[in-house]
Amino acid sequence: MPDVAELFGARLHAAVRRHGPLCVGIDPHPSLLAGWGLGDEPAGVERFSRTVVEALADRVALLKPQSAYFERHGARGIAVLERVLADIRAAGGLVLLDAKRGDIGSTVQAYADAYLDPAAPLGSDAVTASPYLGFESLRPLLDSSQRHGTGVFVLALTSNPEGWELQHARTAGHRSVAGTILAGAREENSGTLPWGSVGVVVGATVDAAGEDLHVGGPLLAPGLGEQGGTPADLGRVFGEAAGDVVPSTSRQVLRAGPGVRELRDAAARLVDECRTFLHGTGRRGP
Repeated sequence: MPDVAELFGARLHAAVRRHGPLCVGIDPHPSLLAGWGLGDEPAGVERFSRTVVEALADRVALLKPQSAYFERHGARGIAVLERVLADIRAAGGLVLLDAKRGDIGSTVQAYADAYLDPAAPLGSDAVTASPYLGFESLRPLLDSSQRHGTGVFVLALTSNPEGWELQHARTAGHRSVAGTILAGAREENSGTLPWGSVGVVVGATVDAAGEDLHVGGPLLAPGLGEQGGTPADLGRVFGEAAGDVVPSTSRQVLRAGPGVRELRDAAARLVDECRTFLHGTGRRGP
């Protein structure tokens, strides 16, 4: 097992201290490609994505390519994703691959081999995962992340309205489904400082009342911008857990492109806003 300082949780914690609390998605959505004057084809996706890497890999704590926007272009799109991941690593940035995988047994192990082994073509610092076949169904991902010093972000309280009914449902033990997922992450991270490497996804617009959001690891908070969330919402949602939050956005920053300077300026403004609202409530973050 890697040294504690080499684990994903420690590396992300250090990146947040260095760059501020922000994750920026790399989402080559057709509307963004058009806004940048690029075609909705692999060459346009590559130009878009590598520009974001050039602008932000050494300016924000985490970059999050959305795998689906590359997959939709088939083998050529996946080849672009491989190059983008390599670019981020070469620039010294941290990369969270947003793939939201979830299955059982050997299939989950195959996903772990694909995304969490640094030597794999799609190897990343961390991957998003869906626990709705049971938290323990993710065991191959969790064990592989420990072995390789990489990380897993598990969906817990997502910002889409359809998630509320499932995530707030009560189990036989009278705990919410989301609470069960949060407890699983908390157990995985137990005893690991400053952050464990199992993060959870909690939307910036959700009602988290009654849930203990302290999991000993990072809280990825998507929903800023396009989904209606603002930096001011962060203190309300996360309260005393605000210091563990890494807000995530994509279009709010990406619309500033295609200029590198404009992308950097948009990200810097959002980092400052997030710092204000996260460090003004609850305990201080990294």
